[in-house]
Amino acid sequence: MKGLRLKDMPSFLRSTDPDEFMVNYVIRETTRTKKASAIILNTFDDLEHDVLNELSSIYPNVYSIGPLNALLRDMENRDLQFLGSSLWKEETECMEWLDSKEPKSVVYVNFGSITVMTPQQLVEFSWGLANSNQTFLWVIRPDLVSGDSAMLPPEFTEMTRERGLLASWCPQEKVLNHASIGGFLTHCGWNSTLESISCGVPMICWPFFAEQPTNCWLLVFLENVCEMV
Repeated sequence: MKGLRLKDMPSFLRSTDPDEFMVNYVIRETTRTKKASAIILNTFDDLEHDVLNELSSIYPNVYSIGPLNALLRDMENRDLQFLGSSLWKEETECMEWLDSKEPKSVVYVNFGSITVMTPQQLVEFSWGLANSNQTFLWVIRPDLVSGDSAMLPPEFTEMTRERGLLASWCPQEKVLNHASIGGFLTHCGWNSTLESISCGVPMICWPFFAEQPTNCWLLVFLENVCEMV
């Protein structure tokens, strides 16, 4: 992954200390991978061709079977329809709201299942969203704010009443496939990244932790895959 900087690495590996626990944990697990009969990855060749080629030169059997969300969507076995990556109960009412909007007019905002932010970040972001004057669907989990409830300023609610919808969770892939969605403001979790690519929705990336900065780097800097605008 040419051009990858230290700050683009997963947060738990972003260390120059050779004794760091997580660094050594990953080294051990990577070493043990050589004992595996095969490696199965939720990615696809057009997205990570060079990485997959490099892995294949080290490990004999590397299979990229992604994006899994598209595979599940196309399966004919209705008995498997309960499978998915959502960790929260979905509110389907948002789909009716999207039906009332113009094509590619809505910004979808979702920071994933486990990302948290500070109350200050929540308020600052909310005003940025309000001042953008964009129509939006914003998913705010009950535990989005670390150690506190996700409370928005009353002025924000009043200012965006006619062009914004707040939900605690929603069927993300259905939302991304909806004609009214014009962009996705995302934390760059891998599932969200693959779903947005599969649906052809442009992304605005705000990575927080774990592998999210690396995913963001992948989207921005890999040539012939995505465009930065």
